[in-house]
Amino acid sequence: MAEITVVKIGGNVVDNPVALEHFAADFAALPGRKILIHGGGKEATRLSARLDIPTTMIEGRRVTSAETLDVVTMVYAGLVNKRVVASLQTHGCNALGLSGVDGCLIPAVRRSPVPVDYGFVGDINPDNVNAGFIGSLLNAGIVPVFCALAYDREASTLLNCNADSVASAVAIAASRLATTSLTYCFEKDGVMADVENPGSLITSITPSSFAELKADGTVNGGMLPKITNAIAAVKSGLECVRICRSDMLLSDRGTTITVPADEAEC
Repeated sequence: MAEITVVKIGGNVVDNPVALEHFAADFAALPGRKILIHGGGKEATRLSARLDIPTTMIEGRRVTSAETLDVVTMVYAGLVNKRVVASLQTHGCNALGLSGVDGCLIPAVRRSPVPVDYGFVGDINPDNVNAGFIGSLLNAGIVPVFCALAYDREASTLLNCNADSVASAVAIAASRLATTSLTYCFEKDGVMADVENPGSLITSITPSSFAELKADGTVNGGMLPKITNAIAAVKSGLECVRICRSDMLLSDRGTTITVPADEAEC
């Protein structure tokens, strides 16, 4: 199988019609087989507020009560997923909107409530991702577009998953089929030393430098799971992961996450 490109876009892109259309055109122009994973947290937060359902975030991850699970299911698998698929179809990309529940493509298990109870939040083992099914879709010329919902078969419940984690797990699974690259796209140029300073791009991160950036607070919030999952993906077979602005998809700019040989076991 030819090389596979996995791309993840965040809520700040799918929530902005102009940014989404620009991204959709660039993504459609990517050659070869590709997979898209999207977030949608801003839409979920807005709907939760309208319904008087509180939103709680811990280290960039959404605490998901039963009520919040209903909201994210409606928003992620419904509104946002179809919005993204429609944009891709406009640009000639044969996209198919999916969740991890469909075809049990992305099984998960509910995260332990210790030390933090995140509620109906799932953790994914990349070995359990149905890579064969994904491969059959790619071979048929279909572009899978995943939202961040998965399914716990034993508990028979939907689970909210971090979209960065979904992207990492899918990329690792895809790498079992062919050489795979992973790019995280969002509204910044990459990982910034100072989010208010456009010239403060950090062009390269390794596990050791990430530990320092996390310890001194340079990297925080939603960037923490993004880099954590990027490092996990590289350690599991990807050569590198890139984090960049959504309109840089077709360039080589951004922050590159790598694991040098001397840090492979870190």
